[in-house]
Amino acid sequence: QVQLVESGGGLAQAGDSLRLSCAASGRTFGAYGMGWFRQAPGKEREFVAAINWRGTNTYYADSVKGRFAISRDNAKMTVYLLMNSLKPEDTATYYCAAQKSPYRTVGAGTVEADFGSWGQGTQVTVSS
Repeated sequence: QVQLVESGGGLAQAGDSLRLSCAASGRTFGAYGMGWFRQAPGKEREFVAAINWRGTNTYYADSVKGRFAISRDNAKMTVYLLMNSLKPEDTATYYCAAQKSPYRTVGAGTVEADFGSWGQGTQVTVSS
């Protein structure tokens, strides 16, 4: 099992940038793909971005493509989400998660059920 702790959330204005971090501990971080999800009040949790175990493949939701960038540093056991050009609709609690199985790719077939370890979330609020 891997333990995940998100940080970096906060208040931002539309157009601003924020960088979220997710620090991992426990099992071999570098063997597992990672993802970011978000949940806005009254809405279901939705996929945001994912990165494979080596950091060579990424996948994004259409709503954030071109604005957000996911990356990872396996030596630091950390995954990041750089969020540019923030919009009020990006307001949500953001969660990072680790894939259940090692050495898997990410792409159009990536679903929430692939992820089995979750952080506690970090709040991002974007004002217009």
